[in-house]
Amino acid sequence: MRITRVSAAATLLLAALTACGPTTDPGTVDAASTAPSAPRASAIGPGESAEEPAVDAESTAKLPDMAGKGLQSAQDEAQAVGFYHLTSHDALGRGRNQILDRNWKVCSQSPASGTQPTDTEVDFGAVKLEESCPAGGDQGEPEEAGSTMPDFTGKSVKVARQALDGSTGIRVNDVSGQGRMVLVESNWQVCSTAPAAGAKLDGQPVTIETVKFGESC
Repeated sequence: MRITRVSAAATLLLAALTACGPTTDPGTVDAASTAPSAPRASAIGPGESAEEPAVDAESTAKLPDMAGKGLQSAQDEAQAVGFYHLTSHDALGRGRNQILDRNWKVCSQSPASGTQPTDTEVDFGAVKLEESCPAGGDQGEPEEAGSTMPDFTGKSVKVARQALDGSTGIRVNDVSGQGRMVLVESNWQVCSTAPAAGAKLDGQPVTIETVKFGESC
């Protein structure tokens, strides 16, 4: 019987080839290792964005009723609850400025008390502390005169002058018979005008007959 002898060199070569070969059968590659990963599920629904837009909520607060309070106290209280757009006017229709608010008291307010947007302008109608609020309601101030003479009776000369066109020539007469000069026009009330209330205004000069407030025309 013949015996085939394998040399030591051949044995080493066979071992090397076996170690370098693939350890997995090409026909049995794990599909899970080569398949693309599934996309990650999203919690955002259809039509939704990744970030919710900020909601610009309108700020509101309850505006108290300030009637009867001092003007300065009313302004402080309004600011304390969030209202900062504050203004005031002479409720007697004399056009006086509220220079020292502590010397004035509130007769009316606009808007009225209640829940309002805090960016609302609050306007207080006021009179001086020693004066009474107008019985017929806030007198306000007339709008600018157009082509017709407004009725300025009982209003101050200052208000009448401000309402008339700036180019209008205006003459003011003290009809009390004392011949006084009309210096502080907010202290003088209109008795009558020429042209009269309701007449056409077409650039003609205006005459205002006046006395001091508290005096009779």
